[in-house]
Amino acid sequence: MLQALIRRATNGDRAVEATIEKKAPPPKPSVGLALGGGAARGFAHIGVLRVLAKHGIEPDIVVGTSIGAVVGACYAHGKLPEFETWARGLTARGVLSYLDVSLGGSGLIGGQRLASRLEETLGDTQIEDLPKRYACIATELGTGHEIWLTHGRAVDAARASYALPGIFTPVRLGGRWLVDGALVNPVPVSAARALGARLVIAVNLNSDLLGRGGTIASHGPNEEDERLLHEMRSRPEGLRRILSPEFLLKRQLVGSRRSPNITSVMGDAFNIMQDRVTRSRLAGDPPDVMISPRLGKLGLFEFHRAKEAIEIGAHAAERSIDDVAEAIAALT
Repeated sequence: MLQALIRRATNGDRAVEATIEKKAPPPKPSVGLALGGGAARGFAHIGVLRVLAKHGIEPDIVVGTSIGAVVGACYAHGKLPEFETWARGLTARGVLSYLDVSLGGSGLIGGQRLASRLEETLGDTQIEDLPKRYACIATELGTGHEIWLTHGRAVDAARASYALPGIFTPVRLGGRWLVDGALVNPVPVSAARALGARLVIAVNLNSDLLGRGGTIASHGPNEEDERLLHEMRSRPEGLRRILSPEFLLKRQLVGSRRSPNITSVMGDAFNIMQDRVTRSRLAGDPPDVMISPRLGKLGLFEFHRAKEAIEIGAHAAERSIDDVAEAIAALT
C-alpha cells in the first residue's frame, strides 16, 4: 500500500497531497512588555518599540510605570507615531511651557497642561477598549499599596503613574490618592506576567547609573566644611543674606557653586531610590529578556533630548534582538 502511494506521488497524483495533513505552525507565546520609569529617559522606549516592530515582534500585553505608562498607553492605542513627533519637537523652552507651577498645592507642578497635551493623543479612550491589553502602576499615598490601573480613562491612569511626589500633584482615582508607581515597582515585570504574558521583555532605563549602592564606612567633617562655616560667621550680613527671599529662591531653583538646586536634589534622590527598588524587584522576578539602554548621561528632566534618548533605546534593542528571538523560539 505504501509503495503504491509513493508510485502515485512520483507520477504526479494530487490525491496523495490531499491525504497528507499539513500541521499548523505552533502558536507563538504571548509576549509582554514591561516599560520602566525614568522621566525624560523614557523616550528611549520609543526606540525600543520601533526596533521590535522592525523585527516583527509585537507585544500582546503592555505594562508601564511612570513615563513607561505614557509611552505604553500611546503604543497600545496605536498613537506612538504622533507621540514620537511631539517628543522630537520638544525644546528646553517648550518643556517649560508645560510646567504650570502650583506653589499652593501638594506639588510644584499642577500637571494640567501636560495632561491636556496627552489628551490630544489619547482622547477619552478607556483602558478596557484599547486594542492591546494594558495596565500601569501607581502608588497609593498613606498605605504604600501598589495599584494596578486596568480600567478607566487611559489619560488619568498614566497621569497617576507619573505623578512624581513633590513635583506633580497626586491624582485621585477610585477613592485613592495616587503618585508615581516607580516608588514600588519601577519595572513592572510581575504585572506583565500576572496579565498573562508567557514571555516578558523588560526595559530598565536606570541600569546605567553607576555608583549606586556603595557603602562609605567612615565619614565626617573636613577642613573645607570648617572654612565655609567660618566665612559665613565672619560676615555681619551673612544671616540676613541667606534668609532673604531672593537668595532662597535662587538657591532652590539654580543652586550655587557649592550646593545643588532643588530639582537636582529630588532627581538624584529619586534615582537612588528607584535603583534600589528595581534591583530588589528584578532579583525576585527577573524578565526573560532585559533591554538596558545606556542613559546614564541623560538627566531625569532633560525632555528636550528626546531624539538622543530614542536613538539610545533603538541601539539597546538591536543589541538584544537575538536574545528576544531565541526566547520566543524556545517557548514556541
